[in-house]
Amino acid sequence: MECVRRDFYWKGWKSTIQDFIRKCVVCQRNKWETLQPAGLLQPLPIPTNIWSDISMDFIEALPKVSGKSVLLVVVDRFSKYAHFLPLGHPYTAESVARSFFGDIFKLHGLPETIVSDRDKVFQSAFWKELFRLSGTKLSFSTAYHPQSDGQTEVVNRTIEMYLRCLTGDKPRRWLAWLPWAEYCYNTSFHTTLKTTPFKLVYGRDCWE
Repeated sequence: MECVRRDFYWKGWKSTIQDFIRKCVVCQRNKWETLQPAGLLQPLPIPTNIWSDISMDFIEALPKVSGKSVLLVVVDRFSKYAHFLPLGHPYTAESVARSFFGDIFKLHGLPETIVSDRDKVFQSAFWKELFRLSGTKLSFSTAYHPQSDGQTEVVNRTIEMYLRCLTGDKPRRWLAWLPWAEYCYNTSFHTTLKTTPFKLVYGRDCWE
């Protein structure tokens, strides 16, 4: 709605858009309803700088295309800006680290903290020692308190929804559509930010 509100106005515009979404077959098939999470939240310290505190997670079991069937999801906890990196399966701590340094570090530098779940990659001695030497603190959510990493879970559901909407009945095209899905996510208005992740990071809208 924010994209329409920014550039257009007509009487009853909200009702028109809501009615369109209710009748949109793609929206009804693929969009998920936001529900209050069960249990008490375990809030993390609020970041103060862009790309100083990030979270990481995996989306698995995607259709295998060009050897890729996994997404590494990396989210800046301050700006909500995210990158989605395709990986092959099985992945290792070494291959994930190579992807991280090749696609995240070169753009944003090393973070001060990384929040993740207790995936075996993040628990491996190689991963822990790599970031210990780099000076990055690793924090882990637990199976009993996943709310501490709830932001990444929301991003996971969002990117999955975008890919379903974009690929339709051709799910094996997800890899070709991935750059557009990342663009859609990072240029979408976030109510908590009162702006888009793109504008918060770069100081301008992507179309300016």
